[in-house]
Amino acid sequence: MTKLEQIEKSVAELSPEELKAFAAWFEALQADLWDKKIEADAKAGRLDKLVADARAEIAAGKLRDL
Repeated sequence: MTKLEQIEKSVAELSPEELKAFAAWFEALQADLWDKKIEADAKAGRLDKLVADARAEIAAGKLRDL
């Protein structure tokens, strides 16, 4: 059995309360990983074009309220 299969089996055996706690933990983990990825992308300059495009649209008055 692979590590992933073991995890899947363990998760499937959780009680409803445990599953709720696990889901909250996993969601927080994913959010943290996403934040780290965005931070790394920003530091590496991979978001610079998006920022420049947004600033250009703001300067051109193309922004509209949602």
